[in-house]
Amino acid sequence: MGNQMQKSISDTRNQKQTSFTFEIDNFSEKKAAISSSLFGCGGYVTVHPKGDYCCDHLAVYLNVASSKSLNFGWKKRVSYRFVLLNQSGKELQISSTPEEGSLFCDETQSWGYPKVFPLSKLKEEGFLDNNKLIVKVEVKIVEAVDVGEVTGKGMLRIKGFEVPYTQGVLVSKIFVKHPDIAVDFKPKNQVVKTAYMNVLLGLIETLRKPPRSFTDTMLRNAHSELSELTEAGFKLDWLKKKLEEVALERKNAIAGSSRVEELVERIKNMELALSDLKVELKKEIDKAPAASKVLSFDDIL
Repeated sequence: MGNQMQKSISDTRNQKQTSFTFEIDNFSEKKAAISSSLFGCGGYVTVHPKGDYCCDHLAVYLNVASSKSLNFGWKKRVSYRFVLLNQSGKELQISSTPEEGSLFCDETQSWGYPKVFPLSKLKEEGFLDNNKLIVKVEVKIVEAVDVGEVTGKGMLRIKGFEVPYTQGVLVSKIFVKHPDIAVDFKPKNQVVKTAYMNVLLGLIETLRKPPRSFTDTMLRNAHSELSELTEAGFKLDWLKKKLEEVALERKNAIAGSSRVEELVERIKNMELALSDLKVELKKEIDKAPAASKVLSFDDIL
C-alpha cells in the first residue's frame, strides 16, 4: 500500500497494528463517496454515505494507495476491522475480517463491507451526534505473499463457494445484491461448486458486452448456460431478464441495420436510374432543333 507501506512490510513478523480515525462532519448532507487521507500503512478509507450496491446500508472500504509504486505482482494479506464510534469514543459497531485477513493485489485493491449498518438507524443508535460520523479502522499486515505462490491462499470462501481473490469483490457484491441466489443450490462437492461459479461469472462477463457484438452462437450458449445454472439451483431471474434485454437489443439493432442497408440500396438504385435519365435527356436535347435549345443541359439538371 504505497511506498510507506512497502517499507513497513519488509519484515511482516514485526508489523504492528495501525489504527486511523476518520471523522466526517455534516454526514447526512453527503451524497457521493468520501475518502480519507492516507494513514500509517499507506492505505485510505472510503465511506459511502448513501450506500453502495445496498442503498439502505452504510458501506465502508479499505483501499490501496499508490499501488503502482509496488513491485510487479505484489500481494499483501491484510487483517482489518472497522469500528463506528460515538462522540465519547465508545465503540458501537464492529465489522472485521477473518483472522487470516483479505488479499490485496493488482486486481483487487479494495476490500470492505457494503452492509456495515442500516443508514436509517445511524442517528437513533447514537452514531451521528452533531451530525458527525466517526469511523475507526485498525489494520495489520498478516503477510506478504510471494509472486507465483501456488497455495490455497489464493482462494476466498464466500457463502460456501471458493473463488479467486481477483473475483472476490464481484462475488461479494452479487451475494449482497441477490442474497438468495444460492439458497437452493444443489451440488455439495467443492470442485463442482467452483465450476458452476466460474460458469456464472463467465456468463455475467459475457452479458456485459455490447448487444451488437453477439452472434447467434453466443446467444445460444448464454441461454444454455443460464438453463444449466438454474437447474443446479441458482436463482437467476435477474440474469434471465438481462439476457432477454440483450437479445431484444440485438434483434432491434439487426433490424435497424437491415433497414439502413435497404435504404442505402434504394438510394443506389435511384442514383443509377437518375444517371440513366440524364443520359436520355442529354440525347433528346442534342436531337432537338436549335430554336428549342433555350435551356442548357446544366440548366435543366
